[in-house]
Amino acid sequence: MLKEAVYHRPKNNFAYAYDKDTLHIRLQTKKNDAEKVNLIWGDPFTWEQESEGVWKWKSEKHIEMTLLGKTELYDIWTVAVKPPHRRLKYGFEMISGDQTLIYTEQGFLDKKPQDHNGYYFTFPYINEEDIFTAPSWVKDTVWYQIFPERFANGDAALNPNGALLWGSKEPTAANSFGGDFEGVIQHIDYLVKLGITGIYFTPIFKAFSNHKYDTIDYLEIDPQFGDKETFKRLIKVCHENGIKVMLDAVFNHCGYEFPPFQDVVVNGEASKYKDWFHIDQFPLKKDGKVHYETFGFSENMPKLRTGNPEVREYLLEVGRYWVKEFGIDGWRLDVANEVSHDFWREFRKEIKAIDPEVYILGEVWHDAMPWLQGDQFDAVMNYPYTSVAIDYFAHGKVTASEFINRTSEALLMYPEQVSEVAFNLLGSHDTPRIATVCGENTDKVKQLFAFLLSSPGAPCIYYGDEIGMTGVMDPGCRKCMIWDEEKQDSDLLNFISQMIDLRKNNSAFGNKGKIQFVEAGIKDEFVMYKKMYNDEKILFILNGADHPIEVSLPKGMKKSACLLTGREISASTAALEAHGLSIISYK
Repeated sequence: MLKEAVYHRPKNNFAYAYDKDTLHIRLQTKKNDAEKVNLIWGDPFTWEQESEGVWKWKSEKHIEMTLLGKTELYDIWTVAVKPPHRRLKYGFEMISGDQTLIYTEQGFLDKKPQDHNGYYFTFPYINEEDIFTAPSWVKDTVWYQIFPERFANGDAALNPNGALLWGSKEPTAANSFGGDFEGVIQHIDYLVKLGITGIYFTPIFKAFSNHKYDTIDYLEIDPQFGDKETFKRLIKVCHENGIKVMLDAVFNHCGYEFPPFQDVVVNGEASKYKDWFHIDQFPLKKDGKVHYETFGFSENMPKLRTGNPEVREYLLEVGRYWVKEFGIDGWRLDVANEVSHDFWREFRKEIKAIDPEVYILGEVWHDAMPWLQGDQFDAVMNYPYTSVAIDYFAHGKVTASEFINRTSEALLMYPEQVSEVAFNLLGSHDTPRIATVCGENTDKVKQLFAFLLSSPGAPCIYYGDEIGMTGVMDPGCRKCMIWDEEKQDSDLLNFISQMIDLRKNNSAFGNKGKIQFVEAGIKDEFVMYKKMYNDEKILFILNGADHPIEVSLPKGMKKSACLLTGREISASTAALEAHGLSIISYK
């Protein structure tokens, strides 16, 4: 066995407390190298006397580990252990043919050390306050992202100056069409019928732009959306219909018109707010350059100094206010990876003290393990998971094998309870619309939604994607919602509604089902995976090829039925059209 490929660390996603009694332990080995892996474990303080003055650690408990997943290079093994006293000493026994290796914190051994336990890995104690715990309701939530300015215009009296007739022109970075809260309220039945149980709103606070990420006042609603009473009514309507509400918080930066920053603009170095921002020198602008830090290179979005006690308390009060006064259910945190961990730890404590069931979601586009250890976020926007699905189903840039490998890497990136509430999405206000990404090939779009809605985590639909709306990178992806049913893709809408219904009513299809990839198929043309929960089993087959294929079904499948049509299946093969899919329930 290749020793260099073996890896474990006694923390993060390789050793963690799943609940107050259970530890999950993982081990990495070279792909297809170890035939069997056992966990050697025992209590650190369990000793027995072998002879006069000689004591031996009692570590004779063995439990076989399960192959959790495969990536391009590695196998990942897992086991759940319930140590009687919530503490553990452990090592690994790897077996391949006639070779056996013992792997410990001190490296590799030919046999188990008998005289002491100092060689072994340690999980000192399961402290309940250290356990990653996210709101349980998130696992069963289907999110719907709404860009308020473009979803529906319900009250024309609120229209900003120069607002255009709904959908009359292509969206730009500056134009407005008058979307508001009343429009959402008037279309709540549409969301309920679709099966939505959570709405994520991009920023609703007073701001200069149409996207509202340049906040002027974090404690006031932008008047073009309505007032606080209307917002309370919106939340009430949502909650009455089983829909949670999550708001977008922009704490990394503010807008140029933010009053404290304007005070700095006017008073310069004499401003009492100068330390609220990252200012290099005065004047703020000179020789065509800005001398303060910003989001990206946008001088209209000065970066906030969240280490400043006044700034910190201001933003923490914003977080507290909307939870206490309006009962929102979640915060989505914009550009979360550019704000200090220290601030987010305090933010979590403040919000969870008011309501521990508030969902805290960070915008992090990369490996986010440092934010997902139970002291900061409940989840992040799962872009690594998204990107490989788009590369395979939409673009055909990767083979089916590469898709399986990279998806497995994304699923194994975090502890299990983190993956259960991951915010999975195909598109957003920051990306081209998925129909455009797929070249307006509806079959590809269906494959992506079938995969999204059958995956572990909490799926999110960007408004209008369910009816086939198109759009390039922003602002093109921020078109007005199409409400004329004749211009909607009703077939796609019905398909996505069916997928949501299956997710809600079939435990294996939804978040309770464990995903297991079966194979990449002949010539890497198709992906096959299973979802299993108790006696429920579902087989998914997705054809990534531009031509029809016939796929042999795994042996031993009994009482098979197509979940898309409800018809029984008696054949041993499945015929799939180009970019077609089959979803089969079986015993």
